[in-house]
Amino acid sequence: MFILFYSIPLEFSLAISNITQSESLAQGQTLISPSLKFELGFFSPYDKPKKQYVGIWYKGISPLAVVWVANRENPLAATDTSATLNIARNGNLELLDGKFNSIWSTNAVVPSNSSSLAILLDNGNLVLRDGISGENIWESFKHPGNTFLPGSVLGFNVKTGENLVLTSWKSGSNPSLGNFSYKVSQQAPPQVFILINGSTPYWRSGPWDKSKFVGSPDMDSSYSSDCHLVEDLDMGTTYLHFVDRYNGSAVLKVSISSHGVLTSEVKHSGSNVWETKWKRPENECGVYGVCGPFGVCKISESPICKCLKGFEPKSYDEWSKGNWTGGCVRRTKLLCLQNVTSSSSQGGKTDGFVKMGMTKLPDFYEYLDVKGVDNCLIWCLENCSCLAYAYVNGIGCLVWSTKSPLLDIQEFSYGGQDLFLRLANAELDGQISKNKIIGLATISSSAILFGIVLLVCFCRWRANHNVNKSKETAKHLISWIKSRDNPGNVLQFSTQMHEPQLPFYDFGSILAATNNFSISNKLGEGGFGPVYKGKIPGGREIAVKRLSSSSRQGIEEFKNETILISKLQHRNLVRLVGCCIENEEKLLIYEFMPNKSLDTFIFDARKREQLKWDTRYNIIHCVARGLVYLHRDSFLRIIHRDLKVSNILLDEDMNPKISDFGLARIFHESLDQANTHRIVGTLGYMSPEYAMSGLFSEKSDVFSFGILILEIISGRKNTSFYHEELHRSLVAYAWKLWSEGRAMELVDEAILGDLCNSSEVTRCIHVGLLCVQDHAKDRPTMPDVVLMLSNEAHCPDPNQSVLTVESSPMQQLPSTCSVDEATISYVDGR
Repeated sequence: MFILFYSIPLEFSLAISNITQSESLAQGQTLISPSLKFELGFFSPYDKPKKQYVGIWYKGISPLAVVWVANRENPLAATDTSATLNIARNGNLELLDGKFNSIWSTNAVVPSNSSSLAILLDNGNLVLRDGISGENIWESFKHPGNTFLPGSVLGFNVKTGENLVLTSWKSGSNPSLGNFSYKVSQQAPPQVFILINGSTPYWRSGPWDKSKFVGSPDMDSSYSSDCHLVEDLDMGTTYLHFVDRYNGSAVLKVSISSHGVLTSEVKHSGSNVWETKWKRPENECGVYGVCGPFGVCKISESPICKCLKGFEPKSYDEWSKGNWTGGCVRRTKLLCLQNVTSSSSQGGKTDGFVKMGMTKLPDFYEYLDVKGVDNCLIWCLENCSCLAYAYVNGIGCLVWSTKSPLLDIQEFSYGGQDLFLRLANAELDGQISKNKIIGLATISSSAILFGIVLLVCFCRWRANHNVNKSKETAKHLISWIKSRDNPGNVLQFSTQMHEPQLPFYDFGSILAATNNFSISNKLGEGGFGPVYKGKIPGGREIAVKRLSSSSRQGIEEFKNETILISKLQHRNLVRLVGCCIENEEKLLIYEFMPNKSLDTFIFDARKREQLKWDTRYNIIHCVARGLVYLHRDSFLRIIHRDLKVSNILLDEDMNPKISDFGLARIFHESLDQANTHRIVGTLGYMSPEYAMSGLFSEKSDVFSFGILILEIISGRKNTSFYHEELHRSLVAYAWKLWSEGRAMELVDEAILGDLCNSSEVTRCIHVGLLCVQDHAKDRPTMPDVVLMLSNEAHCPDPNQSVLTVESSPMQQLPSTCSVDEATISYVDGR
């Protein structure tokens, strides 16, 4: 996300060692650090060639990774070839355009007798230095951009008002000031925030405990090794330092993206890939206040939000819709707030505390200068305004008062802190009350040990019980499908179906494999739900597909995919390696495809160049063979019903595999066509007879395959195609070009330069148009398609489709309108 592509005006740049009043930096020149690690010069973003900036990037690393930009708010015109970066008469470093207008300047106070010069240091810091005293007058590290480099600092100085903050770019190719910033808060103890528009929290780290930020358990192994926070009360400074511990064996950086994601990346020597160490927010629960006041988020549960003990949703209606921002309210008012003068009037009952373990402590904490956890507890007990307390090693006593609600709480599967929440006596259920504290404190160590042993034994029994229960549940789901009493339904499963021989994974192992469904492991999201990358013991990488509670697909699709995929074996079909059914969780575990889905390449302006024609032709051919297997060669005749570019996954060698069989259906050998009242699929890929009447057959997949061919060749989406407002679809545009003998004009410009066999391309376009004909009987079968693609069969002329008729109300739509590409699942056919 943070590695950007740029073009430098000249293929070969002339390097200079520094900038002085007698030597400027012009286009075609670069300023290079002494050890050749960093480079400063002119560049243009890949998709904004008309704009030009001066920036710093890693030397010798491709693609270019820009870490700082001087004129981010005031770009030069790309046509301005006379712009220079020089030392002005007042001693400041200044960027001048071709007309000698000042575009950017350091604006520092330079001694009158100084002979200043600009130098790029090996840590990426551009400094303006006094040539006489050798002192730095100005430095880029004091003016951060979107990247935090080793050796730089973020933070503040309360005496001088200095505040060093990372600020995101407007977009991936626009360096101007974006909506997100990363800063150290002026609290005691401090924490760091990602903010929206400088004030609204988007993510926070939790307080600093002298060694790490306690809001993320994984900081022990990764985050804290890179960052260290230093407070100097005498100087009034609090600075977050970024430390490089690789000793030159790798380069390291932390960047905030235009979408507000903070990422730590490392690139090892000899590698061409930036590896992600961690991301913040780490998952959906990391987003600030996602569950609202007095709500707690746990990523391993569904839904992810619940109310704290003793609280209930403020609005049950909003909560049921998945809108948790309204949060929760207390069920039972605290006794100390009911004007009760003595506990005797309540039969000796008092408020107490319930312990919440492994939590991310809420925001708006206050540091209390008391010694020991007991004094922290006593102070909170004696102050009715105290809502909760925690005692953190390295910090001490933190308390939360009624001034602010308990907000941004997260429950982890490991690590975290203990939070003690104040509840009314009626809500305690045997938890800690004032009268019980002394008794609990006197429990013997042997009793505690015995309790721990019992707890471990119970957890192991429960885990084994859940695994067995999951297996039984899975078998029940499968037998339910096989035993459906629906003789009139042609979609019922074959009597040849057997239970899939799939490994069953317990939910805990999936949590461990995916790092608690970390957002950094998230590969994408479809109609079924999110998909996460994971690694199981032995090092095998997997893709975990998790059924979302808000998904329009559900148990029916889960059953369908589990049974179908486990029975299908073909090199061009994605392989299911296991499943997990535990409580409300339903997960499918697939082989991991490192290059993700085809749409991430074919519709990306930067990545599409990696798909040369030979690769695209191989993808078309392999998908066709996979469909032949589904329609004819497998022991079950299967119609996929949702074939599209996002459901074509690519392995490490860019070989395709068809995925997502949640909407697929088994088809009887004796039938050529069936009807359904539940139309499912994706707009733009559904055949006319299926979309309008619910009629489907293998020719429905043929139609989708035809759209797929045209999109692969052109690099354009059928559903968002507006060509000069003359053609309402990609099919219409392809038909016009083919009928006029100009089929090659459809081809993606990214592959035209390397194209050797134009007849192969035009044949594929021809086959694609045959596949998208209006009437199912006119479309070829997939075995015929494979023969035609291989030039082993004659290609008849296609009939013109109604989709190619140019007269349409769609022509009146503005070119900026959007098209819904979501999978639909609940439309009744007529």
